[in-house]
Amino acid sequence: MQANESFAKAFIRGTFMGGGSMNSPQKTYHLEILFSENQYAQMALELLEKYQIKFKILEKKKEYALYTKDGEEISMFLAFIGANNAVLKYEDIRVYRDMRNQVNRKVNCETANLNRTVNAAVKQIEEIHYLQKIGQLEKLSKPLQEIAKLRLENPEASLVELGKMLSVPIGKSGVNHRLKVIMNIAKQCH
Repeated sequence: MQANESFAKAFIRGTFMGGGSMNSPQKTYHLEILFSENQYAQMALELLEKYQIKFKILEKKKEYALYTKDGEEISMFLAFIGANNAVLKYEDIRVYRDMRNQVNRKVNCETANLNRTVNAAVKQIEEIHYLQKIGQLEKLSKPLQEIAKLRLENPEASLVELGKMLSVPIGKSGVNHRLKVIMNIAKQCH
């Protein structure tokens, strides 16, 4: 290790020890170091940039904050100043948090898709019942009557599942097309 790198690490470590803080990574990613003089904040920023660690400067009243909200940059910073145990603990929390967020996003996406499917099925059933009530259902073509009957008997079925239940199976887009035709007919009858 060169003397310049040792100096840089010592300087940054000292500034962090003297005026730095880091939020708990379980809540949010945020690390900052406060400086009373802009020139020292700029010097620290330049040193960090030299080692590909990206921070920003924010003027706060009469202080200057060198900060980052990027989890990867915080991890690199901690490693740079030699806080190896902190890096390991931080990365454990970060990996756990990222995995949890990924799972939550996936669950939310699947829930939203399920809600859209259920809402569409409910609306389709309402319109099919309406057509039945006004005596128009039996006037539909045989393929439309068949899909309408299947939708009523299988309210929870997906379009793919309905397509497979038909006497002559069709794909999702074909089922969707037939149900849209039924919905349009019902709309015209309202």
